[in-house]
Amino acid sequence: MPTTTATTAAATTNYAALADAVLAGTPVTTDDALAVLRSGDDALLDVVQAAGRLRRAHFGNTVKVNYLVNLKSGLCPEDCGYCSQRLGSTADILTYSWLKPDEALAQAGAGLRGGASRVCLVSSGRGPSDRDIDRVSGMVGALKDKYPDVEVCACLGLLKDGQAERLREAGVDAYNHNINTAASHHDAIVTSHTYDDRVDTVTKAKGAGLSPCSGLIAGLGESDEQLVEALFALRDLESDSIPVNFLMPFDGTPMQGTHELSPARCVRILAMARFVCPEKEIRIAGGREMHLKSLQGLALHVANSIFLGDYLTSEGQDAQADIDLIADNGFVILGAQDGPESGSACAGGSVTADPVIRRRGAGTTAPANA
Repeated sequence: MPTTTATTAAATTNYAALADAVLAGTPVTTDDALAVLRSGDDALLDVVQAAGRLRRAHFGNTVKVNYLVNLKSGLCPEDCGYCSQRLGSTADILTYSWLKPDEALAQAGAGLRGGASRVCLVSSGRGPSDRDIDRVSGMVGALKDKYPDVEVCACLGLLKDGQAERLREAGVDAYNHNINTAASHHDAIVTSHTYDDRVDTVTKAKGAGLSPCSGLIAGLGESDEQLVEALFALRDLESDSIPVNFLMPFDGTPMQGTHELSPARCVRILAMARFVCPEKEIRIAGGREMHLKSLQGLALHVANSIFLGDYLTSEGQDAQADIDLIADNGFVILGAQDGPESGSACAGGSVTADPVIRRRGAGTTAPANA
């Protein structure tokens, strides 16, 4: 079970001084990272303020918006215990084979019109066949023909030799393959592939000139030390963007009913990621709405990237609510300042609502909003 009790070292950490040291070029140690992760709730704003200085130094007031397109859903032969698409899952999710190219293009376009600058093309499965690489390459070509400035990230599973190079030649910019957890915890969550298999795919992508995108899932029963271990591994892998997912315990999976995370702990995990990898894109990914709850805005002062709208097999909050969240916290969408599309959700910023007249409760026969 995760360790969450604040230690004496954490209680006495000067987070502002730690941020000063990082800004001066001194990397944090594992003890520093543990101190951030184990900070008490009474120090949460101090931690956010310090980590926020690192975020602002590298990314200003921008938020990068990403959009997922699930090209092929469900029916995966892998046994990842957290995943609704895993072998043996009885989760009530959409299952379908490959989208047609025009369907994929339409889905990607919806996200781009909503303010996204990166589209993540994802498929379930152990890894792509050469025919799958051809299929995705065609989709990428069509997408870039219509939206020349779009960044494309592919997430197709474990790569074979030469496949990363073919994706790069097709116009793919980045490749996502999360390590998900620490090497010391990996075998507790999946047995159908190894931790080294995942590292190998990230290494192949990087070697082919693709921007490596690799992150983790918090809430899998890992300890504080294992969360830190995973972040330091991602630092060593030189992952350019780090999606931080929070476990969504789908019914019908081995981890159903698992609830280990509080909103404040999620913010501390993101802050720890920022201290360990100060100049990297820290993305609040799956489970954001479920676990951060009302602290989503606070988390943006530490992270600099989110997914817009829905995830692979679960719904996110309304896309306009995501846009409002960014604007209401004083941030701007990366690229929007260069001229968003007319009619784009990001063009107008936050929506000002008129007051709603009370028609229930005291003085009426309608029940109160309580």
